[in-house]
Amino acid sequence: MDTSASTPQLLRRTNLRSVLDVLRGVPSATGTDLIEATGLTRATVIAVCDDLIARGWAREAPSPRTGGQKGRPARRFEFNESAGFVLGLDVGLATVRVMVSNLAGTVVGGTESRFPHRGGTPADRRSAVIAAARKALSDAAVQESSVLGVALGIAAQVTPAGGIAPGQELAPMFDLGLTEEFSKGFGWPVLVENDAKLAALAERWRGAGANEKNLAVILAGERLGTGVIESGRLVHGARGRAGTMGGLELVEGVGNQDGIAKLARLWGTAALDAGHTGMIRELVGTQTNRVSARYVFEAAAAGDGTAAEILDRIARRMARVVALVSTFFDPRLIVIGGAVAASATALLPVMTEELAHYVPDPPRLAVSELGEMLVATGAVRLALDYVEARLLDLRPGSVPAVSPEAENPA
Repeated sequence: MDTSASTPQLLRRTNLRSVLDVLRGVPSATGTDLIEATGLTRATVIAVCDDLIARGWAREAPSPRTGGQKGRPARRFEFNESAGFVLGLDVGLATVRVMVSNLAGTVVGGTESRFPHRGGTPADRRSAVIAAARKALSDAAVQESSVLGVALGIAAQVTPAGGIAPGQELAPMFDLGLTEEFSKGFGWPVLVENDAKLAALAERWRGAGANEKNLAVILAGERLGTGVIESGRLVHGARGRAGTMGGLELVEGVGNQDGIAKLARLWGTAALDAGHTGMIRELVGTQTNRVSARYVFEAAAAGDGTAAEILDRIARRMARVVALVSTFFDPRLIVIGGAVAASATALLPVMTEELAHYVPDPPRLAVSELGEMLVATGAVRLALDYVEARLLDLRPGSVPAVSPEAENPA
């Protein structure tokens, strides 16, 4: 094949990528800065910067004058982080959460909404997700045409091709046709990933696992699921099953995939059914025996012995789950995330003590501080990874991507 025609194009693309990568990592840079960072000539650097400005990926930055400076100051260039935006969505059983981020990873908007009572039909759920995405964009004053990528996190196993693996009990709750709806209806590239895997991306990006190349995140709210990063890469496995917690019925002292919140609720309710009259009863009241996980943690913190015993049982059970994850994947850090992460700190002392009985040189344990937007944050990171790898193939959205009111609030 004759490559003579494509060689200049390839060289030009390589130079564009080299300069763009530098600009994405610094607040701004002069031509001299870029020459030193890339090894390109001054003429090439200036031509590339002008090309990036024309494409929308860069802009000229103000050049501050220093005292006594004569002549025109050196041109400065910066990455145009508002050339496009990404959406990160956490599509759960009861709630959809959306984050809007610019290309620098700065969150500029978001929203949270609940699905119709009892989940609704697939069409109801799809409409709710689309409405949440539109509301988040509207609140952030970002145009739909400026979205360059979308990532969805779902509480189901996802195949390497991005589809929902068949045979899962909850699959109908997530098989909503959103990929086709977003790609055909809005023109947005769509990525789908398991929620626990996105939680792992989030923790390594902006959480307790920042800069850690070997870590695992266990989503431990209602059901257990694990995302694993090994040597800096997200682990999927041949069928996307890496990190799923199936088979826990074979583990002595565990028995199923019930998470911390569900266990606290079930065991707290069982205590009331058995006649418990302490702090749990005071918090729940006398009209029902249905206990929330929050009440169990609050009662334990207040000194309720029954609640403390429930948390001790949960911690010892979770230590066995953590030991299993540690044995299989050997992470340096395991982070507990999900609906009860804020309260799970109370479980760490017992979990850490128990883990030492099962695993030599056990990993460090931590709880997530990313709150309810944990999975959505990971979805943003996944969408950014997709866009960053393809910047030169994408076209920035219409200008202005952000309304003047948003940039200059009254």
